[in-house]
Amino acid sequence: MNSISRRLLLACALIGVFALGVAVGQNKFGKPTSVLHVVTLKWKAEATAEQRQKAIDGVATMAGKIKGIKNVWLKTLRVQGPSQDNPFDAAFAIEFESEAAAKAYAADPAHKEWEGIYLPVRAESRSHQVTN
Repeated sequence: MNSISRRLLLACALIGVFALGVAVGQNKFGKPTSVLHVVTLKWKAEATAEQRQKAIDGVATMAGKIKGIKNVWLKTLRVQGPSQDNPFDAAFAIEFESEAAAKAYAADPAHKEWEGIYLPVRAESRSHQVTN
């Protein structure tokens, strides 16, 4: 094998190793078809820390009773703001297995029961549902 053939073979090998490294290092992500229900909220000024926590804990209790709920997120890490223009200071999320499950949730008796704890301490909220 002459030196040109060796260099060409080496170049091809290096390109192959580089391409493999790019493919392996590429970020992998999914696009689930579940529905994510994200709520940002502002608590009433007179709501105590205990009442607020009871409302958030109630999301998990409710999730255990409603078919079609896959996961819940209950710990607020950050809500953009809050400020005078954006008074929202808490958030939670619920993942539903399907759009039908998300639609059924609002009328479920467990949701109505949870609202009895949540609505008296909630000043305002915004909910968003997203899927793929």
